[in-house]
Amino acid sequence: MRSARPRTIRTAAAVVLAVPMIALAGCAAPAGSASASYDDWDQVLADAEGQTVQLWMYGGDDQGNAYVDDILAPAVAEYGVTLERVPVTDTRDALNRVFTELQAGRADGTVDLIWVNGDNFRTGREADAWLCGWTDLLPSMANTDPGDPLLQSDFGTPVDGCEAPWHKAQFTLAYNADAVTDPPTTMAEVLEWAEAHPGRFTYPAPPDFTGSVFLREVLASVSGGADEVPAEFSEESFDELAPALYDRLAELAPSLWRGGDTYPANEAELGQLFADRQIDMTMTYGPATLTDLVADGTYPPGTTVLPLEDGTVGNASFLGLPINSDATAGAMVVANVALSVPQQVAKAQPDVWGQFTVLDIEGLDAEDRALFDELPQSPVVPGYEVLSRNAHGELSAAWVPALDEGWRTNVLSR
Repeated sequence: MRSARPRTIRTAAAVVLAVPMIALAGCAAPAGSASASYDDWDQVLADAEGQTVQLWMYGGDDQGNAYVDDILAPAVAEYGVTLERVPVTDTRDALNRVFTELQAGRADGTVDLIWVNGDNFRTGREADAWLCGWTDLLPSMANTDPGDPLLQSDFGTPVDGCEAPWHKAQFTLAYNADAVTDPPTTMAEVLEWAEAHPGRFTYPAPPDFTGSVFLREVLASVSGGADEVPAEFSEESFDELAPALYDRLAELAPSLWRGGDTYPANEAELGQLFADRQIDMTMTYGPATLTDLVADGTYPPGTTVLPLEDGTVGNASFLGLPINSDATAGAMVVANVALSVPQQVAKAQPDVWGQFTVLDIEGLDAEDRALFDELPQSPVVPGYEVLSRNAHGELSAAWVPALDEGWRTNVLSR
């Protein structure tokens, strides 16, 4: 057991974001408007030819890397655009490069697109780092639903044409059915199961994005449901709701893997523990990856998705275009191709990347809709309509660093 010690919940005012101060102080944007200057797609295509676009994205997803290199890049090359993937361990690394170059007044930035959402998108908007007003020009946007709330707001921050949708995600838990014969059905029961089976459960340490969303799921559970947590952040709401979250996770800690003395650093490390049968449950924002992990023997053959009656968080991720990119037209072409029906279908293939489309399938013509209908069904992962049942939206991005920092102070250091 951990020794008890006095504890003070950190309020929002005490939270320091883990990004350079220049991001918060504002950046010197290149001369010109923060909105796209194009109003004609043919001109975009003409200017894009011959450009090289650097897409900065999380490099720890092997399927995602292979999709970009082997499928998206060749499709973009047909437009005379070279797509180069720049792997990063954290999306903030890409954003920090943009901030540094903006601070230096560089109009020829080295970051042309970033796979982004949530707090990183919000931080970039506060620093006027994103090009805005360009996504409506993309022909592929016509196949999205303009009323889709996941595409209108990114963790509570209005998208406003400052990023192009790429795919949807649904937070999902999975378990080894050969070891868990009576699986829980709610988040509260998941925690109770963990306490009844010491050492067989853990979660990544925030601010890892999977660990962060686990905090928000538990927050919803201990607060009486997702509807009881205001989407907009306030110190008052944080001070009212966060203590129960941290108390519950501190109470849970001794029952975790290694007694809660250490946590996996990220989803990959959590997955390795599950693969090694050291734990019996795992969690992910990208459940489609489970299919290949079971097929190649990495994960136990009994790996089964765990739908929760109280639902889980769903969101979308996007491609953001920094305002000082030196390949704006090329970046727009990449975003348009990535959003096209052929690419969205290819990316949804379970053996490619298995990502859920952002397109409005019901609004597609019969031929395009059939491409999605013909996608193979995974023997491990149910369809998006099942995974997203009772789903709840993301809290505003300001909740994320506040909850993460509070966890470090009130759970990890307790």
